Amino acid sequence: MTTRRQLLSSAALGAAAAALPVRAHTPFPPAEPNLFIGTGGTGHTYPGATLPFGMVQLSPDTGVERWETCSGYHRGDTSILGFSHTHLSGTGIGDLLDVLVVPGTGAIRLQPGAADKPGSGYRQRFADEHAEPGYYRVKLENHVAAELTVTERTGWHRYRFPKGAGHLLVDLSHLVLDREGARPLIDEAMLAIEADGTLTGTRRVFRWAKGRRIFFALQLSRKPDRITLIGDGDIEQPAGAAQVTGKRLKAVLHYDDAGKAPVMIRCGISAVDAAGARANLDAEAAHWDFDRVRSVAADYWHNALDVVRVEGGTTDQRTILSSALYHAQVAPTLVSDVDGRYPGLDGKVQNAPADGAAYSSYSLWDTYRALHPLLTLVQPERTKQLIDDLIRQTAQSPFGPLVWPLQGKETGTMIGWHGVVPLAEAQAKGVEADYGAAWPAIRKRSFDFAAPDKENSRGRDLYDRLGFVPADKVNESVSRTQEYAYDDWASARLARAAGAGGDADRLLRRSRNWRNVIDGRIGFARPRFADGNWWKDYDPIQLGHMPEPDWRDYTEANGWQATFLNQHDIYGLIAHLGGDAKFEAKLDALFSAPSTLPDNAPPDISGLVGQYAHGNEPDQHAPYLYAFAGAPWKTQAIVRRLCTEMYKNDPDGIIGNDDCGQMSAWFVFSALGFYPVDPVEAAYVFGSPLFERAELRVGAGRKLVIEAPGNGPDTPYVVAVHWNGGPWTRSWISHAELAKGGTLRFTMARAPNRAFGRAAADRPPSFGRTPV
Repeated sequence: MTTRRQLLSSAALGAAAAALPVRAHTPFPPAEPNLFIGTGGTGHTYPGATLPFGMVQLSPDTGVERWETCSGYHRGDTSILGFSHTHLSGTGIGDLLDVLVVPGTGAIRLQPGAADKPGSGYRQRFADEHAEPGYYRVKLENHVAAELTVTERTGWHRYRFPKGAGHLLVDLSHLVLDREGARPLIDEAMLAIEADGTLTGTRRVFRWAKGRRIFFALQLSRKPDRITLIGDGDIEQPAGAAQVTGKRLKAVLHYDDAGKAPVMIRCGISAVDAAGARANLDAEAAHWDFDRVRSVAADYWHNALDVVRVEGGTTDQRTILSSALYHAQVAPTLVSDVDGRYPGLDGKVQNAPADGAAYSSYSLWDTYRALHPLLTLVQPERTKQLIDDLIRQTAQSPFGPLVWPLQGKETGTMIGWHGVVPLAEAQAKGVEADYGAAWPAIRKRSFDFAAPDKENSRGRDLYDRLGFVPADKVNESVSRTQEYAYDDWASARLARAAGAGGDADRLLRRSRNWRNVIDGRIGFARPRFADGNWWKDYDPIQLGHMPEPDWRDYTEANGWQATFLNQHDIYGLIAHLGGDAKFEAKLDALFSAPSTLPDNAPPDISGLVGQYAHGNEPDQHAPYLYAFAGAPWKTQAIVRRLCTEMYKNDPDGIIGNDDCGQMSAWFVFSALGFYPVDPVEAAYVFGSPLFERAELRVGAGRKLVIEAPGNGPDTPYVVAVHWNGGPWTRSWISHAELAKGGTLRFTMARAPNRAFGRAAADRPPSFGRTPV
């Protein structure tokens, strides 16, 4: 218990520390990231070579059968299948793994073989694995030394074979298996040997992104002695065959003396057509200097990681930060070719402007929360390009606002249409763009209930008419109601910017629908039926009123977690639950409840502290909600705990799926000392900084310095804050302030200052207002 003397001492300490002279600092260079963080457990990351937001992710694949290998790789596996050119980072569903290359010696093996029997097929044990930004190497059991690097649109391989014959297998049938173990459908594929020796090919895949196309053009530094094309059923084509079509195709490139000199590959890919793959290759691979490409890739990453430098903390914590910053810049992924063409969500080939680009792998249900806000702060130029792309693709998509697009296909995965959130956030933060161009498509999704639905937007008509999605009509109804309400909040801002005031008012009213699935009498989010009645046999630990696992009332959450899903009308939620004291007690209960889950809980609900689940996104903002009830010191305590307990410098160092960088972005923000509870509000709530000092490049030569002198493991509490030398009593700060650059100084202590941020006037804004 903190005494009044301790409290006053802490406040005095804050005033005294603020008056101390500031010494000159030369921050440590960025720590080297550990690319294996997240490759174990269920982090679902990969260690291979890519550039920031690049089209190619050239990485080893260790498995395709298990949920743990959604990215194609798991650190616990003991064998490698080969090296493919496209990967998803941290997702909970698998796809891609295009154009697998397998270096082999001895007998030709066309099937991978069993994971528990390396050597029964082309899969091999490995050793001496090394990964760094833009580069990967490993030694295979057959004594081939493999190295990988990349440009934006091309993958580069260098293989050093042992003395004697060797070969390269290109397996165009390799991809993520269905969970049942049956191969998903490839309905057409082609491989061809061009006149200049370039191997080209394509396939159409129906895995997650149904019907996506990939094209490639692959060139070799050493001409093979012969090439064998393999058709369906592993049938070898006649000698001299220059093309094969079918569904499950392969090619074998033979070298009678593979060990004579390194064999290098440069491979361009495209989601548009063969000409695009060849043009990407020609533009980005005009030489055979592997080390030069590696050096350029390292420079790209040095610049990307140098946007944040820190002092203090432990060596592991600095490595975790750098690794998180790395993972926060691998997606979204480039999908437009060098000429600007890309596969539009309308099924047509579209063109990005000369100064723009198109992107894929927008994991928006996850990344709107922290990743996109982080990019607005440390990558404003990239943010502008992403926002322009989101606007274009929103206007082009038959479904309107983006949900989870992957290589020209809208998967519609997860609920809501959260593509509106980064747009509204950017508009609130002053990013100039043609937001009005997206408004007609957003309006259609919001109000045209005859417009085509995907799973993500079911029940929109009932939500509009009844004020909530009824649990007896549509699954995941409680979460849908709240997330649709948040998208309405974001869309209202975009409507206002587009001059549609009446629509903005309607959306703003509808954004309050969250309260219709929060039963204020019991203080929980609760399934509600079309007749207005609540689920009677309610238990907040359960996932819904139906026993079937495929009919839940919450999305990857239960009643505890869904109760705090609201991000935009927090003072409304506080009032709905009975006021500050009851809300604070409810948060206390969230973090102290037994960490039990029902048998039908999905594996996504992980990283439990009480019933708070840090390993999944729905309530990742919940630790910061104490500040809205006037108790930011409790935010400080729980955030420090999460930063130190949920992240490790270890393959199992991310407590859940990284989800295209969202889990990593949460750490970056929280380790710096603030977090965007509601990105559309364009404000950050203070937490507990992990380091003594940080320097951020925030664009156009501006620098943000964050100081917490003497900060350590035993000083989690913020007892005073100063901004640019003056006292700052608020428990939050606006994006506009931080983006200008300046010095934010935290005074840390062992005991909390419960007076800091307690006054109503000092609490964070929400729903466009403060509680006064």
